[in-house]
Amino acid sequence: MLSCKKNDTSTTADTDTPDAAMAAFDTVTTSTANFKGVNWADPRDNFVDDWLILSGLSVTDNSDAILTKADKILSGLQAQGANTVRLPVNPSTVLQTWWPRYSAVIGKATSKGIKVILAYWEGASSKDGKIDNATAYKLMWDKVVAKYINNQNVYFELFNEPHGYSLADLKTVYNDWLTGYPTVPKRRIVLDGGGYATDVNGIGADSRFDGCLLSFHFYTWFNGNYKTTADWELPLKNINYPKRTIMTEFGTTMNNGKNYSGRPGADGDITYIQGITGQLHDLGIGSMYWPGLRTNDTYSMFSFDGSSITVNSTSGLARLKYAWGTGTVDPFYATFTAGTYYKIINRNSGKAVDVNGGSTNNGTNIIQWDYSGGNNQQWGCTALGSGYFSVINRNSGKALDVNGGSTNAGTGIIQWDYSGGNNQQWQLTDIGFGYYKIINRNSNQSLDVNGGATWNGGNIIQWYWNNGSNQQWQIVTP
Repeated sequence: MLSCKKNDTSTTADTDTPDAAMAAFDTVTTSTANFKGVNWADPRDNFVDDWLILSGLSVTDNSDAILTKADKILSGLQAQGANTVRLPVNPSTVLQTWWPRYSAVIGKATSKGIKVILAYWEGASSKDGKIDNATAYKLMWDKVVAKYINNQNVYFELFNEPHGYSLADLKTVYNDWLTGYPTVPKRRIVLDGGGYATDVNGIGADSRFDGCLLSFHFYTWFNGNYKTTADWELPLKNINYPKRTIMTEFGTTMNNGKNYSGRPGADGDITYIQGITGQLHDLGIGSMYWPGLRTNDTYSMFSFDGSSITVNSTSGLARLKYAWGTGTVDPFYATFTAGTYYKIINRNSGKAVDVNGGSTNNGTNIIQWDYSGGNNQQWGCTALGSGYFSVINRNSGKALDVNGGSTNAGTGIIQWDYSGGNNQQWQLTDIGFGYYKIINRNSNQSLDVNGGATWNGGNIIQWYWNNGSNQQWQIVTP
């Protein structure tokens, strides 16, 4: 419990109703893309046993000061394109005398047309991924639901990162909540995936939760094997319910001067941000950056000096806006030196793209083989515009070609006299760490080692882009 001042003589009615502007509610029937937001957090990371004091606010602030500061912060976030804030709640905050001032922040947000996701956070003394006190938890939600049941801009997130429960037990927790509050529209209920909000498929598959939104989290430390932007796209691509999912947390360091809008290079923070935001954009998944505002957090996208919001990373914000669908980014196409030959090495197998047997005949299969330095394993890349290249073998002078101009997945790659056909044009996109994805212009399919083979002679084919390491290629001088 806080030892500082708790008395608050302000009074606030315990029901909130939306005005006409708030009644224009997004039913998310096609996607969650209209959730463009950030987390506004307590400096202590929201895991607290007492009152939650949002960054920029003070426990000594009276109601007028709270409203003034909240207005400045929320207006600043809106000016940057945010239309949603995710705020923490816990029993101490809701059931004690801080609540009138805290709920004034929620009211200020919804009065500005901002959607608010209220997420339960467990206390610092436990942090075991389970509800701290079932009775207090129920009393908290009784009060929160009663106050905001008619405010369609308020959403109820039942538990942030419920990693202490098995999937079966978590489903019971969620079902008990839904049973206890049957009048809450399911479209305003947010259910974190199992574990650290990663297993949204396990929750989404339960028909009892049909219509509920799903919450997904993913950070760099969740998978130590990921490197390229293609790797970081996978967690989102693997979600079975993208139209119901909001990525309520993702983020990385924003005070280090990195250019998140530049070439990825070999920087895992940059490839992470680019991969995540790219997939959020492409899939139309709503997102809440962590944190939008948290004092002394290196991840924080914004800072607040008491009077205005400032941006900590303009390039990071550009990527966030791209995720929201309100900004654009430049693609990172390959660049090559004219007259220079390159070896093309598969990430999965470590083997080179090779003209079988060193043949100079049209129609010869392209395979993978240990790199030996032969001319049949070296390729010249000539830019054709829009990121497309012809890829010409040094030994034969013939082009990398999709056999017969086929658009069928699994079609073999051959060499053929270059004619300029779209089946001989390849878009090479930089995905970081020296790797590229190679997409055929005619079929829009990827250069792929068939079946992920790691042996000499494995066939090179075209296949739908699936982010696999057998579809990622290093293109370097011998």
